[in-house]
Amino acid sequence: MKQEEKEKIAVFRFGVIFPLLEERHLAWGDKEKILSELSEKQWEIPGSSRTFLSRATILNWVKRYRDGGERVEALFPRDRNDCGRRRSFSDETAARLLRLREEHPDYTVKKIVDHVKKEGILMGSEELKNSTVYRFFKEHKKQQLSKQEDLRKFEVELANDLWQSDAMHGPKVRHKGKLVKTYLFAIIDDKSRLITGSRCYLNESTESFLDCLWEALLRRGLPRILYTDNGSSFRSHRLQIGCASLQISLRYAKPYRPVGKGKIERFNRTVRTQFLPDLPQELTLDELNTRWNEYVNDIYHQRVHGSTGQTPLNRFLDDVHLLRGAPEKLPDYFRLSQERTVAKDRTIRLEGRIFEAPVGLAGKRVILRYEQLDRVEIYFQNISYGFIQEVNRQVNSRTGRLQPTQATPAVHSGSLFTGGER
Repeated sequence: MKQEEKEKIAVFRFGVIFPLLEERHLAWGDKEKILSELSEKQWEIPGSSRTFLSRATILNWVKRYRDGGERVEALFPRDRNDCGRRRSFSDETAARLLRLREEHPDYTVKKIVDHVKKEGILMGSEELKNSTVYRFFKEHKKQQLSKQEDLRKFEVELANDLWQSDAMHGPKVRHKGKLVKTYLFAIIDDKSRLITGSRCYLNESTESFLDCLWEALLRRGLPRILYTDNGSSFRSHRLQIGCASLQISLRYAKPYRPVGKGKIERFNRTVRTQFLPDLPQELTLDELNTRWNEYVNDIYHQRVHGSTGQTPLNRFLDDVHLLRGAPEKLPDYFRLSQERTVAKDRTIRLEGRIFEAPVGLAGKRVILRYEQLDRVEIYFQNISYGFIQEVNRQVNSRTGRLQPTQATPAVHSGSLFTGGER
């Protein structure tokens, strides 16, 4: 399984168990209620056609996460070592069981199991038990029951409990002799209505949102939950793995139904009616952002909010002593990840460039983590071996080759998302 696939699965698992991680000392009844809700919920599970999770699976993920030092790497799928043992039935078998159940509702579970066995579609050591199939049907039925959504206004208890984010189309600016559209990314704190991060950009990209988010995290601390739109700029794997590494639960609004983003949508309307109409016709991007910062800091943050009865800044500062600060080297948590095999001459190709790996890693399968190609860090078996340089062929032609010995790690332990110094 590729590294990015493992990371996507780990991010999904972190999102599932997050409600159980928020409070370490949940009362038994509260914990059981959360577990029941999670096991009854329908999920889109990466790499699987199944749509439900068992209570035991969820508790196992919680244990693995805590035993692994509360690092997202602890939730990576483990390599299979169960050859020769029985496994759950395949997706093909599951689909056939459901089809028989639909076509013959009067069949007993035993009769359905016998029918599947006679068809000869079971694979390898796959074996169906009546009790297993009964539980499978029961769980599947739970997921098919329609539930009415409970829509109501809400507000979280503390600042940084929940941030809502969105991007809106901004005014055009003069850029390289042309009028170019801008995009305003903004992040609002649910409780205080403080704008934790915001800026206008020339493109609606993941890089633009990450720049906005990093500013917010450094200035205002880490939120527990980040709630965003479903746009492509928010669906980046870099954003997902970065949030999970920082213990931020990244959640998305349902497509075409932005329920839960009411506060950022309301703020966008305020921007359209109170900020945009007063702008001059032609501005540069820097001039636009200067005016925007003045509006947010000097007007919006200082004005009493109609819903809270306080200014956003004062309401946020009430909880400032409870907030989590952002770690150093914040962008490192959001780096891209690629798997590569080091060639016999210790070279690695990445995005059309050739880099040189440390001595001792020739022939090894490694992970490259980077934000820009001038800062590529190499990992082998989740241990950092420092930053690698692009090959200088002229220098190599005058330098003797080192004998392949064991490589020296730059960091002997720690998170996959921190590493050696350059």
